[in-house]
Amino acid sequence: MDRKAPGATGSDASTVRDVAKRAGVSASTVSRVLGGTYPVAAATRTRVLRAMRDLDYVVNAHARALGGATNKTVAFVVDDVTGPFYAHIARGVEEQASAEGRLCMLCTTHGDPQRVLAVVEMMREQRADAVIVVGGAWEDKTYQDRMTHFAHALDRAGSRLVLVGRPPLGEGVPATVVEYDNEGGAFAMTTHLLSSGHQRIAYLGVVPGLSTSRQRLDGFHRAHEMLGLTPDPDLLREGNFSRSYGYQGIRKLLADKADFTAVFAATDMVAAGAMQALREAGVRVPDDVSVVGYDDVPVAIDVVPALTTVSIPHEELGRTAVRLALHRDELPESQHQMLGTHIVVRGSTRGPRR
Repeated sequence: MDRKAPGATGSDASTVRDVAKRAGVSASTVSRVLGGTYPVAAATRTRVLRAMRDLDYVVNAHARALGGATNKTVAFVVDDVTGPFYAHIARGVEEQASAEGRLCMLCTTHGDPQRVLAVVEMMREQRADAVIVVGGAWEDKTYQDRMTHFAHALDRAGSRLVLVGRPPLGEGVPATVVEYDNEGGAFAMTTHLLSSGHQRIAYLGVVPGLSTSRQRLDGFHRAHEMLGLTPDPDLLREGNFSRSYGYQGIRKLLADKADFTAVFAATDMVAAGAMQALREAGVRVPDDVSVVGYDDVPVAIDVVPALTTVSIPHEELGRTAVRLALHRDELPESQHQMLGTHIVVRGSTRGPRR
């Protein structure tokens, strides 16, 4: 079988030595160009890159990792890829990663905190340029300590832990944080309901130990306190952020004969389930009960009536996360960003009849 000689254009077996010979440099110089970890003269770099192109040389990703280089990948870590909240942030991540010449790798955790830790560790070993973890954090010391450990480990490997929609890990932890005003959005929405005359507001979707839930509840309580009111604890119901929970949560409230004129659903998906249950029970929205959500995902305008909700800048969260992480040396003072939220009033709310 004929085998193309080293240095011949298009060789399927080109090696670092072949590239070095064609460029007229040493193999170690080629390795430096590939790794990007040591300075190389511009003219020399150009010769090496031209030789690689001529030989159709394919970089061995494992060898690059061993050499200390990142692999031009941005990892996006989410609970559930099918959730619209994550999907819209993912679009922003992918668009910015592509603009920065990076491949976007999607990893799902199915809401398992241990899976989050395992995925972050795996991405550290793969030397991703950035590991972007999206969604609420579990407020557990062991979990937080492990995430802090990985933030430092990623930093030592030349990578970056990025937290989106979750609070910082603490002073001195090398992580990029891109939050949205979670508490402020809940405060504004609750104020809207209270100022419309609703004083009996049921809250569906309390998740103990999850930062997203705590922040939204903080805003809910703060709005009541500002007006000298106290929420009825019997109207604060635990449950996850799913449509099915919203449906079951309303059925339980109605079965308990709870007295409420409005429902604050922790997410739009919870609100969609709640509205279905109310409709089946013959309770009119908003004539009998007002319903609001949080996130402003597409379902908010698909339900009837259209849902009053808190709007989050999903795609901007994703774009900002990638941009700050990849340019952290140029933007050292901007590694903690808080993006704004605002309420969108639609047809699912009105003042109470009584």
